[in-house]
Amino acid sequence: MSSFPHVRVEGPALDRGRQYGSQAAGRVQRSVAAYRDVFAHYTGWDWAAVRREAARFEEPIAAFRPAYLDEIRGIAEGAGLDPRDVLAINVRTEVMFAAKARQAAGRPRAPDGCTAFAVVPAPGAGGSTLIGQNWDWLPHASETVVVLEARQDGGPDFVTVVEAGLLAKTGMNSSGLGLVTNAMVTDADTGEPGIPYHVALRAILDCETVSDALAALQSGERSSAANYLIAHRDGSAVNVEAAPGDFGRLYLLFPEDGVALHSNHFLSPRFGGKDVSVWVMPDSPLRLQRIRAGLGGLECPPTLDTFRALLADHAGYPSGLCCHPDPRVDPYDQGATVASVLMDLGTRRMYLADGNPCSAPYRQLDYREFLAKPSPVAEHAR
Repeated sequence: MSSFPHVRVEGPALDRGRQYGSQAAGRVQRSVAAYRDVFAHYTGWDWAAVRREAARFEEPIAAFRPAYLDEIRGIAEGAGLDPRDVLAINVRTEVMFAAKARQAAGRPRAPDGCTAFAVVPAPGAGGSTLIGQNWDWLPHASETVVVLEARQDGGPDFVTVVEAGLLAKTGMNSSGLGLVTNAMVTDADTGEPGIPYHVALRAILDCETVSDALAALQSGERSSAANYLIAHRDGSAVNVEAAPGDFGRLYLLFPEDGVALHSNHFLSPRFGGKDVSVWVMPDSPLRLQRIRAGLGGLECPPTLDTFRALLADHAGYPSGLCCHPDPRVDPYDQGATVASVLMDLGTRRMYLADGNPCSAPYRQLDYREFLAKPSPVAEHAR
């Protein structure tokens, strides 16, 4: 497999969007074409119906972060598409898993399984904060992923590994924040308009601190369930298990013995809804058990090399930590590890496997210079 292309953008939101869409035009167009088929499979809707459903999210996005709509419009202009085409793929989670869509298609969520980790040093102990994940999704995404490197006029610069045309996924920023994520599903995932999942991910990458990221997630009604594992190079980290709704539907989990792990189901004993995640992704608890077992008995804190080995594990094949398409199921229901991302927030280095980590070697991406923008918060702390 060839390396994912890098897209480098700068300036205000509309300009960044145009640059993004222009540089990744073929991949953005491929994303839209692929989701035409995927949405039809999962919802039974034609593209006009998908656009109408996506348009319902314009108002909550505008109320939350209006500049993101400018960026979406710019992506569409750069890629030669209608803005609602790009909006539709940015609300893919909400469109695919709306209650009406599930009733029409008679099927659950697509296989959006991921396994994530963070390692934080004890106060005063030294060492770097580490964070990463295997990102499992539909196999077509291997043809659409880009490494988006964004310099912003306002807010932190950031790097994200993301499907072309989407605002953000896994990544880190110049303020020292790192983000990985896991899709989840509850009985409250009805597709009602709110802050979409991928918009929330982008908002986190625009934050200076972990508490800022919590404030962003609390600042409006979220449309979809998800887990956001957020860490900072200062050693702070939190798993935010989010059900659809407002700030009262966030459940926080913290590292144990310096390590946080998460897959695709709720772990908080405070969660009071109906977690449908394991019904949809029955491998989720097994992947979590496997990565926990791999860390058991270590005499020293785990390193990125530890996770390189663990994330290539095939227990439970084909749907283990390193996920491969299952030939026993419909192609639209198959999943695969699209990318594996490891980040050292202290050294500002990312290690990216462009595909399954069992076969794709990790390449080092050094962002010491790119993510060197001073953080006003960090500068004041000194």
